[in-house]
Amino acid sequence: MARRVVITGMGIWSCLGTNIDEVRESLYNGKSGIGIDEHRKEYGYRSPLTGIVEKPQLKKLIDRHTRAGLPEEAEYAFMASKQAFEQAGVNSAYLDKNEVGVIFGNDSSAKPVIEAAEIMKEKHDSQLLGYGFIFQSMNSTVTMNLSTIFHLKGINFTVSAACASGSHSIGLGYMLIKQGLQDMVLCGGAQETNFYSMATFDALSAFSVRTDDPTKASRPFDRDRDGLIPSGGAAALILEDYDHAVARGANIIAEVAGYGFSSNGSGISQPSDKGCMIAMSRAMNDAGVTADEIDYINAHATSTKQGDMYEAMALGELFGGKKAHISSTKSMTGHECWMAGASEAVYSIIMMQNNFVAPNINFENPDEFSAGLNIAGERVDKELDIILSNSFGFGGTNSALVIKKFKEQ
Repeated sequence: MARRVVITGMGIWSCLGTNIDEVRESLYNGKSGIGIDEHRKEYGYRSPLTGIVEKPQLKKLIDRHTRAGLPEEAEYAFMASKQAFEQAGVNSAYLDKNEVGVIFGNDSSAKPVIEAAEIMKEKHDSQLLGYGFIFQSMNSTVTMNLSTIFHLKGINFTVSAACASGSHSIGLGYMLIKQGLQDMVLCGGAQETNFYSMATFDALSAFSVRTDDPTKASRPFDRDRDGLIPSGGAAALILEDYDHAVARGANIIAEVAGYGFSSNGSGISQPSDKGCMIAMSRAMNDAGVTADEIDYINAHATSTKQGDMYEAMALGELFGGKKAHISSTKSMTGHECWMAGASEAVYSIIMMQNNFVAPNINFENPDEFSAGLNIAGERVDKELDIILSNSFGFGGTNSALVIKKFKEQ
């Protein structure tokens, strides 16, 4: 029989807060973490809007040599992972004696690449680049650093799948544990927030320019949306075999019950309602649940015209007339890109633990596609037993996760 996969620890470092308690309060109160980055104006961005993420202070936590190899997104990932291990009751002694894997979503590390190139252009001497740039600049920087810092000895790789990266990391960890190949895997997603990292995205005119009130700029599903807001940070979850968790006396938070995926097979930036539906349906089939049983859907909806439209079409087809409430936490966070699938799983589990649906803030005027959806424009206090979390990315990569409130069988 396939093994049950449970979650025993979570950590979060985002524009909504730097721990579970802070983030819970932000979600419950519909508090936005979006603001203006003056550096983006100076650099030449069309839009200076971004999620405002606090910089971690690592001097007392990690030695100087190790810090030299950590880019911004790996710093966030370390803080989130540290929280997750602590909540799971996993200490350094346990990690030294047991095999624990790590799979994180990350699809860029722009800042160290650009900084290294600038040094070379000015000095023409590679010896001046120093020790850390190579480890900072690789896409696998997060997993290579986390595996080293925490002495992880299991599966170790990075998922590079655009804005579905964090979700796929959880899905792959779930599959490895379900098949008996690992007992515990640290999964998550990380996203840099520096102004270098999103300039090419800004060039697509994909960002909102509603700068008069940054907290109202991200408007998933709203008729008057004018683009997404980039954001970042990191989220981490400890996935574990149920029997393994019970044997070590762990507190079980939730259960990963299903994982679905698909590829649109069309234009590189073209969304697809059919691709969304396949991923969602596959996740529900894997979990053995129907659309009637889903209590809440954390939509991918980024606040772009096309993306929201196609997802709304898919949600209407599968969940029209059903009980599930729908909201996009990106209305508060902006689009956390490579970490979004992991952070939104954490946000959804926080809601599940505290019996509420976070509001899709700034949803004031539905369009023809969102008008028929059960979108929570305000917080809804209700019990959540089964949730669905969607993540879709450039290149047509789609991922969906079904997470259940943990119950003894």
